[in-house]
Amino acid sequence: MDSPEATRSPSRVISVLLPLPLAGAYDYTLPEAMEAAPGDFVRVPLGRRQVMGVVWGPGSGQVASARLKPLHARLDLPPMPQSLRRFIDWVAEYTLSPPGAVLRLAMRGPGDALSEPAAHRYALAGAPPARRNAARENVLRLAADGQARSVADFVRLSGAGAGVVRGLIAAGTLQAVKADGPAAAQKPNPDHPGPRLSPAQSAAAQVLRDAVKANAYSCTLLEGVTGAGKTEVYFEAVAEALRQGRQVLILLPEIALTVQFMARFAARFGCRPVEWHSELTPARRRDAWRGVATGAGRVVVGARSALFLPFTEPGLIVVDEEHDAAFKQEDGVTYQARDMAVARAHLLSIPILLSSATPSLESVVNARNGRYRAVKLPDRYGGAVLPQIEAVDMRAAQLPADRFLSPHLLEGMAGALGRDEQVLLFLNRRGYAPVLLCHACGWVPKCQRCDAHYTLHRTRQVLLCHHCGGERPLPPSCAECASGDLLPLGAGTERIEADITALFPEHTVLRVDRDSTRRRGALDAHLSAVRDGRADILVGTQMLAKGHHFPAVTLVGILDADQGLFAADFRASERLAQTIYQVAGRCGRGTQPGRVLIQTHQPQHPVLHALLQGGYGVFAQQLLKEREAAGWPPFTHLALLRAEAPGAQEALWFLGETLSLAAELGHAGVTLLGPVPAPMPKRAGRFRAQLLLQADRRAPLHALLRSWLPAVAQLPAARKVRWSLDVDPIDTY
Repeated sequence: MDSPEATRSPSRVISVLLPLPLAGAYDYTLPEAMEAAPGDFVRVPLGRRQVMGVVWGPGSGQVASARLKPLHARLDLPPMPQSLRRFIDWVAEYTLSPPGAVLRLAMRGPGDALSEPAAHRYALAGAPPARRNAARENVLRLAADGQARSVADFVRLSGAGAGVVRGLIAAGTLQAVKADGPAAAQKPNPDHPGPRLSPAQSAAAQVLRDAVKANAYSCTLLEGVTGAGKTEVYFEAVAEALRQGRQVLILLPEIALTVQFMARFAARFGCRPVEWHSELTPARRRDAWRGVATGAGRVVVGARSALFLPFTEPGLIVVDEEHDAAFKQEDGVTYQARDMAVARAHLLSIPILLSSATPSLESVVNARNGRYRAVKLPDRYGGAVLPQIEAVDMRAAQLPADRFLSPHLLEGMAGALGRDEQVLLFLNRRGYAPVLLCHACGWVPKCQRCDAHYTLHRTRQVLLCHHCGGERPLPPSCAECASGDLLPLGAGTERIEADITALFPEHTVLRVDRDSTRRRGALDAHLSAVRDGRADILVGTQMLAKGHHFPAVTLVGILDADQGLFAADFRASERLAQTIYQVAGRCGRGTQPGRVLIQTHQPQHPVLHALLQGGYGVFAQQLLKEREAAGWPPFTHLALLRAEAPGAQEALWFLGETLSLAAELGHAGVTLLGPVPAPMPKRAGRFRAQLLLQADRRAPLHALLRSWLPAVAQLPAARKVRWSLDVDPIDTY
């Protein structure tokens, strides 16, 4: 780190972008003994504090020299590449966010990189311990890949306690390895032997390799049925990029997918890639960032924030499960990581690959119009067949109110379990029951901070609001009439787990949802139990629907398909179809055929009918016709102005003023709808409203937003409410 200087040189003025929601970069002077170039990380004064920022370019010249403050220090960090600075500017302009707010997305790594490296990590080196137990086995199974880890990382990834890990260190099984920063990063071997590809996979892989060899921007949509081996196909593109000496970014929608993915990557390339996600320790984040910035990290697998890493030799971007809603960032700077990844690839002039069994309608249209190259894998790998999908009419089942599994499904479960096969039951609702009802007077406990009922969580004996996180103890009696006859209505995963355990007591039931996997390492342990055959019946939410390979699962029960049929959001049908097909794809991936039973009270609903009769492709084309007729994306472009306030009318009044302001400015080519209360008008103690902007073309929409938002910020009412703009919203909640 350079020594700070106090001498000003007004002729040497630079602009520094700070990771704060400010309008732009600030001007500072360079002391005579200091040099700084665009991209350098620096420390500058801001008020009474010192802030880390990035040199963005020459000074604006709009600040009097007497008001300029000197740069405090240039930091000893690899500079931010120009390509990343261009991308940050582009994201800020597209999302109409302050550039500093976007810069903040790229600053967590540099901050960690300033800290001192950890002294030691530990790897499997000595003899196995004489005493073995389940916790030690979990640690040893994790350590078998040879990667050096800190004690904290062993605890996080294995689910074992720190005492277990330290016991293996004391026994000499795990031995200290001196950490050497990013230089210790292993290099994936592109020529490491991988699985034999089918003819269809080989043809698809050649298309992707050719795109990488072209060393130019292109976007390819790899669409293949679940179990087609899409990952192995795009691994060939990754290998080609590595042969060319380029770095690769692979985006996954959720951290839950990384463990299984890491194992598959290591099997193909001989080592694990660099990880980047929110659960990394500061030490691992520091090493990952430095590895990418110095070029030592060749392949990064990460969540959406990995888009903002400082790649020096980028050659390929892959977005796996590109349809997944988790790629949308909803807080702070709102952005769709899939679309931003396409933009980054375009700015870098490199290829990008989007992969999915159920591609988003936006990607389907782009492929249909020729903007994306389409590559398809219509069959499962290795001769496995797609599961048979059936609708189970729950009207004919005539179940009592406290039963949720049809006789048809129970019969199928008994048959599968009798053949030593696994069963997966999907219900995208955690907790025991979504409603608690007083049978005597009809009282239902509601969250006072939200327009929502409490959900009963019987294991914890609490009522929990799934919207604001508020909770209260389970009441012993009704708050209105004091009756003790309180009935749980409906079912969540916790209740299904209890019912299944009672119905099949000789079989192991495993629940996988946010509640059962809160402890670090719990999700990995659960998934390992499934793959190792230590669980017979899986009950879970969407955490089980994405990308997992469970070869012993032959029966999937979707317990309540009606949840997504009547939602207010225009994207609800698309999401339901994707969820059904993704969940269905977890079964029949091994040697035995699979079967999917969808419980519904609406077996003739157009969405289910299209899915069952024609598959996802036919459904997508039908839904696209409906979207085009109704004027919804991907045939139009949206922006959503949201507002919330403590009072019931304040947010609506504010949005009413913004509507009048837009009328004064003129908004030819843009339709404004609202303002209206949000579908959930009250959440976390604040009243919410929204104003929707819709346009056939993006240009007039952005032109209006650029002139409108600065004026909106100056409204007196803007200081009394929280408001935000979401360009390309995926939820209108």
